[in-house]
Amino acid sequence: MQKFFDKFVDYLPHIVAALIIYIGGLIAMKIVIKIMNKGMNVKRVDKTLHKFVTSVVHVSMMVLILVMVLSALQVSTSSIIAAIGAAGLAIGLALQNSLSNVAGGFIILLTKTFKIGDYISINNVEGFVDSISILQTTILTMENKRVSIPNKMVTESIVINFTAQQKRRLELRFNIAYEDDHKKAMSIILAVLNTHPDIIDVPDEPMCVMEAHADSSIVLLMRAWLPTEKYWPTRYDVIQKVKEQFDREGITIPFNQVDMHIKNS
Repeated sequence: MQKFFDKFVDYLPHIVAALIIYIGGLIAMKIVIKIMNKGMNVKRVDKTLHKFVTSVVHVSMMVLILVMVLSALQVSTSSIIAAIGAAGLAIGLALQNSLSNVAGGFIILLTKTFKIGDYISINNVEGFVDSISILQTTILTMENKRVSIPNKMVTESIVINFTAQQKRRLELRFNIAYEDDHKKAMSIILAVLNTHPDIIDVPDEPMCVMEAHADSSIVLLMRAWLPTEKYWPTRYDVIQKVKEQFDREGITIPFNQVDMHIKNS
């Protein structure tokens, strides 16, 4: 016990030094990240790049602090390097998918397929991009569900970005009865579009055409441009106003109809 106590007393300064390095390293890391965040905020760095860089710096500094702590504990530097190399190899073999996700995160940032705040669709999952970390992309759906998708899957999937452009085209179809005046119905739709405050005439003016003769109705197709951020409220508003105008003007929206012919034997 005396020998153990003597060795512990001799080793105690190294333990204290390791604790000081660890605590000081955590404080330094917080200061560095805080300064970095302020700098990126001043330069208005994209939120996607901001969060991704912050997470990379955090992980890198934690590894550096760990190496310094082991060195303070008199662990051989060559042993540390060998251990890191062996651990890196083992982790690389065990976590191939995770490394692919890290690479996928960098690809997302470099290609700028989407950014935080965009409304996207990946593998039939739609929602607003909440964050892009080293390993995964997080999406908040319209129902406020949190969906995490590995970055590798994101880069290998078809991504639809609904908010990438400042303008978006609204496309709706309205069915009317064959007995109704289709020209009158088309003029009603155009009147709703031309008087709506969020509909714009660039790059094209609003249009309405007869698209098809369906089984039970005539299909009228309308197209119009509007600011992307106004898409959903304008879409719902146009549908409601067209229905109200159809009711006032006697234009009917028919149900599916089937003609039956009874043949006497």
